[in-house]
Order: sequence, then C-alpha cells, then structure tokens
Amino acid sequence: METPRLNNKWVSTVASVWIQCTSGSLYTFSIYSQTLKSTQRYDQSTLDIVSVFKDIGVNCGVLSGFLYYYAAADGGRRGPWIVHLAGAIQCFLGYFLIWAAVAGLFPRPPVPAMCLFMLVAAHAQSFFNTGNVVTGVRNFPSYSGTIVGIMKGFLGLSGAILIQVYETIFDEQPTSFILMLALLPTLNSLLFMWFVRIHNTNDGIEKEHLNTLSIITLLVAIYLMFKIVLEHIFTFQFPLHVAAFVLLLMLLASPLYIAIRAQQTESTNILLSSLTESDQLIGHSNQAIMDFDNEWPRESEENLNLLQALYTIDFWILFFATACGMGTGLATVNNISQIGLSLGYTSLEISTLVSLWSIWNFFGRFGAGYVSDYFLHARGWARPLFMFLTLTIMSIGHVVIASGLPGALFAGSVIVGVCYGSQWSLMPTITSEIFGVVHMGTIFNAITIASPIGSYLFSVRVVGYIYDKEASGEGDTCTGTNCFMLSFLIMALATLLGSWAALGLFFWRRSFYDQVVFRRLQHSSSG
Repeated sequence: METPRLNNKWVSTVASVWIQCTSGSLYTFSIYSQTLKSTQRYDQSTLDIVSVFKDIGVNCGVLSGFLYYYAAADGGRRGPWIVHLAGAIQCFLGYFLIWAAVAGLFPRPPVPAMCLFMLVAAHAQSFFNTGNVVTGVRNFPSYSGTIVGIMKGFLGLSGAILIQVYETIFDEQPTSFILMLALLPTLNSLLFMWFVRIHNTNDGIEKEHLNTLSIITLLVAIYLMFKIVLEHIFTFQFPLHVAAFVLLLMLLASPLYIAIRAQQTESTNILLSSLTESDQLIGHSNQAIMDFDNEWPRESEENLNLLQALYTIDFWILFFATACGMGTGLATVNNISQIGLSLGYTSLEISTLVSLWSIWNFFGRFGAGYVSDYFLHARGWARPLFMFLTLTIMSIGHVVIASGLPGALFAGSVIVGVCYGSQWSLMPTITSEIFGVVHMGTIFNAITIASPIGSYLFSVRVVGYIYDKEASGEGDTCTGTNCFMLSFLIMALATLLGSWAALGLFFWRRSFYDQVVFRRLQHSSSG
C-alpha cells in the first residue's frame, strides 16, 4: 500500500517548523510599543501594564493543553489543527483590534480593553506552541529533547524573522507592522495546520533526519546573528535588505528537503519490510510479553492528568525551578536596557545586546534539548541533571552581571540568555517523561505559569524596588554598579536554589529514569 506523500511525520514536522517561524510575535513588542504609547496617549507605567498582559497571555496556556487533549483523544484523528485554528482566530482578533485602535478606526479604547486585546493576541502563541511541541514529542518519543529544542528554537528565532519581514517591507511603518502581525501568523497557521498530524510510527531514520534538521536550524540562527550584527555596523540599502531576506526564505524552505528524503527512504523501507514480514511474525508472542513488562511500569507512573499531577512533588519541584530560572531570566531581559544605561553603555551597544538576546535564547533552547538527548541515549543521564547544571551556570551569569566589570553585561547576558532558553526546552521534555504525553500540553502549560509569577517577583519586587531606592536626581535615574548589584546577587541565590530543587528531582526520579525512560528508549531503538 502506498503511503500518502503529504501524510507522514516529516511533513508534519516541516509544517510545525514553518508555523513556529511566525508564532513569536510577542518578541517584537518593542517595534510598535512607542507607537502604541503615543497614539493611545499612555504614560510609561500604563504601557508597562499593557505589556504585563502580554506576558500573562503567553504563559497561561492551560486551555490550549485541554483543547489538544480533546483533539488527540481519539488517537489524533481530529488532529492538532483544532488547536492551531483556535490560535489563529485569537491572533487575528487580538492584533487586528490593536491595529484598529492605533490606526484610529474607532475611538481610543479604555486601558482595560487594550489589555484584553493584548491578552488575546498573546494567548494565541500558547496554542501554536502547544500544537507544534506536543505533536513533535508524540511523533518522536525517543528524541523528545531534540524535537522540543528545534520547535522552541524556531519560536525563539521567530521574533528576529518577523523583524526581518518588517525591515524589508514595512520599515518605519510600525502601524502597518501591527496589521502584518494580525495577518501573517494567522494565514501561515491556517495554511500549514492541516499537515500537522500525530503519527505513531518509527521508520528507523529519525536520528539521521533530525540531525540534518538541527544543522539547518543552527544555520538559520547563525545567519540571523551575523545579519543583526552587520545591521548595527553598516547601513543596509533596500536592495541589500531584499537579497538578505530572499536568502533567509531559502534557508527556511530547506527543511522541505528533509521531508522529501524521508519520503524516499520510507518507500524503500516499506518494500524491504514486506520481504521480511513473515520472519518478524515468529517472535511476536515473546515480544508482546516483553512489551507488557516494559509498558506496565510506564502506565503505572505516567499519563497523569493535571489534577493528578498537582498532587505530586515532581510538579511543584518543576514549578519552583521554573519560577527561579525563567523568572530571573525574564527580569534580566526586561531590565537589560536600564542596566546598560546605568553602566554607561552606548545606545548602539544596548540595542545590539537586546537584538542578540533572541539568538542566545535560541542556542539554549536548541542546545539543551539536543545535548540532553545525546547523554540520555549514550550514558543514561536523567534529564533533570541538565536542568540542575544550566540553572547553576545561570546563577554564575547573574553574579557576572552583578560585578559591573567592563564587558560583564555582554558576557553575563550570553550566559543568562543561553541558560534561560535551556529551561524552555528541558521543562516540557521532562514533563512528557515524568507525567506522560497524553496530558503533556495541559501540565507543561500549567508549570509555565511559574514564569510570569517569577518575573513579577524578581522584576517588580526585587529589581524595581532596589533600583527606586538607589535612584536619585532628575528623573529618578540611577548610575553605577549599585543600581543592580544587590538585585542580581539575590537572583543568583534564587537561581541556585532552583538548581538544588532540580538536583533533588534528579535523585528523586533517578530510578524511574533507569527502569522506565531509559529502558523504553533502548526498546524503541531495537524495535
């Protein structure tokens, strides 16, 4: 029987990658924030309130998890497209209303209404992300870290990709850019969501093609990094912008080559397997007993729903570690401009720091997933160990920033950015391994709520409070290392506590990884 060319896990993966490429519109808020502020006559504190609802919307994706569970309840026949459709509707509605307000299509809305618009627009990202990440894990259970790293990596790069579209087509037109955010991610998701499907198959070529996709992902990140740096050194004329954008589109189209190669290999494998099918039937009865032995402990430990997960110590350890890691990471990026100003950095240096944050974030998201997968397969190292290592290194990055030494902000932002991105890859993958994939979307989105909680505590209650106490003079500004030193030392301690919690999870679940997770990987590799 011939396999449909557009109905396999590789086509699904490419479609998910392309949807992820336009899903991170929230990372472009700085492009249109000043226009939003001036047209709506907001002061800075009001603009910050609107921004907070952006963070709340994107990090409260439990509803997307429940909807995904409904879509996959019948074995995936309804398909994750339902989740993408819900995200597309919210994305269009939220950004279109923001654009209409900025463009003056209706009277200036009250602040709570604008907060609602931003919340709806931001909430869409959680639906896109859940639909792509959870489908990737279900399609590649043996390499869940790698596929989560790829999906989260492209989400991290999507802000830079959308800005490239803006600079090529809508430069100096932030109002038109808002309309683009209402249309481009929506249309992109509607176009490709039909190909995102759950495929419970193992074609034996997963590692090879995932490695190729990983190389393409790295090339896209490196290309964007160099282009961002060059843009801050040289002035790009319009023809050069267009040429650079065309090259970016070619890089983003290249994953399609993997789907074509995988289709060719799969056709060959189907032919070969048909010749040996009778030989494989001999050992089926014994294999079924082994499968039962392997699956029984898995079913007894995994596939908990959200309510059941809330009663486990694993959930709250992950929640605490996420609040410490992601919370302090968000506090860093939210205040990186003010830190630079207090230390005497130029506006060009600060702009470069902000632009490159998404690149460091990407390397963390992608690298943690790939590296943790490698050591899990090769050495049997449980993934919580990597959460412990990255959070420990992150605390060192906070100390580096706190030192205020020349170049410390550059070095520290690289360390914190990479380790912050790592948490976005490690936490969902650990969730799928400990709690199972059936309710993964709901549970990891519930844990993600720790991110804005941590951001509020560290940004407002620590960084903002200490900065205001140290500020003096006109405009209540602060200069010198004293503005942020104590804040970052406190965040270093908090991140260290989070790393100890992750280490506790490592020892707590070590036998589970040895007896269930690692054994399942070995069984999958030999199957």
